Amino acid sequence: MTRAPLLTFTDRGIFCPEGGFHIDPWRPVDLAVITHAHSDHARPGHGAYLCTPGTAPVLRHRLGDVRVEMLAYGEVRQIGEVRVSLHPAGHLPGSAQVRVEHRGEVWVVSGDYKVEPDGLAEPFAPVACHAFISECTFGLPVFRWRPQAEIARQIGLWWAANAAEGKTSILGAYALGKAQRLLAAVEPIGPILTHGAVEGVNGALRAAGYHLPETIHASGAVTGKTHPGALVIAPPSALGSSWAGRFGARAEGFASGWMAVRGIRRRRGAAQGFVLSDHADWAGLNMAIRATGAERVFVTHGYTAQFRQWLAEQGYDAHIVSTEYEGEAAGETGADSAIDSAGAA
Repeated sequence: MTRAPLLTFTDRGIFCPEGGFHIDPWRPVDLAVITHAHSDHARPGHGAYLCTPGTAPVLRHRLGDVRVEMLAYGEVRQIGEVRVSLHPAGHLPGSAQVRVEHRGEVWVVSGDYKVEPDGLAEPFAPVACHAFISECTFGLPVFRWRPQAEIARQIGLWWAANAAEGKTSILGAYALGKAQRLLAAVEPIGPILTHGAVEGVNGALRAAGYHLPETIHASGAVTGKTHPGALVIAPPSALGSSWAGRFGARAEGFASGWMAVRGIRRRRGAAQGFVLSDHADWAGLNMAIRATGAERVFVTHGYTAQFRQWLAEQGYDAHIVSTEYEGEAAGETGADSAIDSAGAA
């Protein structure tokens, strides 16, 4: 007798029939197990949210007074007929993979993940399973990341050169995850200012126990004259805006995996692009999938057709899952749009 799938794919999101819960659902449900607080994975309207202690403060920062239950990494909770645990995804602080076990069968939902430790997020930890649901935002061989330390040095040199010319450096980065990663990675050579959207997330993460370098909220009184030679970290939507204009002479850059694609970099209009992503590259995706030992792999949000074909050629039972997740969007604000629009300058 064939056993029913442990997880199913519905119009509300990934569903566990034996547990009665959804994982990162995009329509209202009673219980949502959340991998991380980006707006395409953690949406309003659910009856209750289950996430890591690192995600909970950011979730409340974004969604308000919602019912949040916390589950530490590796702690097991019985929900209905299944055992559920959360494991580090390396995507951003508090991000998790969801392990679901029932009668010896194990499925893992990765959410979003990266395999390079960044010094801030809990490092990715492979979880052995029979079936693995994987993102593939950058699931093409062309996407191969350089080490973070190398990109941080590039940003530092760019900042120093701009400061020597009397310019403020404004670096566009998603307010949740990428912005804090940059804060932790870049060696300060002057004051670091933050847009309100970034500073709000900083506060939530500090409250969760994450250490971040000192930052100055770039409120209305803060300009290029009050803080000459500063680095400003702001959401991508702030680049080229009137908010950025108050810093006077400035250079603008953008940190994203999509900066590896010349056409997208040109359309973004940023004078300087830094290739830095919070998602796994081609090698990272393949390494992570191999490490799980899974035979069945479901791919979602990204180059799904190409990556599924590649996995099938490698001998996996590979499938495509249609979801409403965005990954790292190549457009204006991507998965951080809710935070970007909500953050005051």
